[in-house]
Amino acid sequence: MSTYPRPALWAILAASVALSPAAVAAEGEVNLYSSRHYDTDERLYSDFEEATGITVNRIEGNADELIARLEAEGRNSPADVVITVDTSRLTRAKEAGVLQPIESEVLEARIPGYLQDEDNQWFGFSQRARIIFYDKDDVENPPATYADLAKPEYEGMICIRSSTNVYMQTLLAAMIEHMGEEQAKEWATGVLNNFARDPQGGDTDQLRGLVSGECDIVLGNTYYFARAIRTDVSGVTEDIDRIGWVFPDQGGNGAHMNLSGAGVAAHAPNRENAILFLEYLASDQAQQYFSAGNDEYPAVPGVGISPSVAALGFFKPDDVDLSAVAGNLADAQRIYNEIGWK
Repeated sequence: MSTYPRPALWAILAASVALSPAAVAAEGEVNLYSSRHYDTDERLYSDFEEATGITVNRIEGNADELIARLEAEGRNSPADVVITVDTSRLTRAKEAGVLQPIESEVLEARIPGYLQDEDNQWFGFSQRARIIFYDKDDVENPPATYADLAKPEYEGMICIRSSTNVYMQTLLAAMIEHMGEEQAKEWATGVLNNFARDPQGGDTDQLRGLVSGECDIVLGNTYYFARAIRTDVSGVTEDIDRIGWVFPDQGGNGAHMNLSGAGVAAHAPNRENAILFLEYLASDQAQQYFSAGNDEYPAVPGVGISPSVAALGFFKPDDVDLSAVAGNLADAQRIYNEIGWK
């Protein structure tokens, strides 16, 4: 990634845990279009307001609806920051022309290069590992890799999400990057043959399917399971000791990571405040809260994680360049369609 010159206005704030209103002289407002629907994010916004005096205004909605709204609003859009989940949606926003490249020494220094858009139009701020969960009572030899999920020995055992789900699209796009399109298609076909049921519901529903006995193996994001450790999740927490987990590909590429990220809107009326907000999201304080408040992994290396996340243990993440993965998303969806993955 390139490093661009920008006054280090936010350097003290970005490196600190305790923010001070005196750390930066700013005023006005910043308008967020966000598809993150987590009540715990309120703390992020209030802390930013307290630290800077900048008022945070927020519109929430479905990612695709927000992108369409930005396109329709054009130069008249009030949006300053676009926040969404998964590389696929960040890529859609970029391709729709609703983001702009920015210059920030803080973001370049804090966010690893593989979690940044190659044109600096978006940056990742939190992560979730997509891992294998299994029924410890019924599965003696759980899959150790993503490739193992396609083995015939697991026929009729797997619950998994629809091919229209962005997490599944990004996973297959990453596999295309690692093994090529032909092998990735063979893998997807093998997993399809091992379904215990047609894809349905979200990641928590897959865990419930495991607990209920509908399936023995599921693929899901870590933060859904960590949430069931930290608080009561109906249909999961009461039987959580029955669930084992595997971080896949620890001897190879590492566990696939999903991203939550943000960028500056193409026609941001408060551009400088928008950049300040992104730099705040890269601060130690905000990074710790992504983990403590929503059971995610920080994007910034070395930042502490919450007990519920730490309970899952250490692992090797896949550090594949997400800009390269984004280039495979159309091929991933085509493969799913061709093999009949609903």
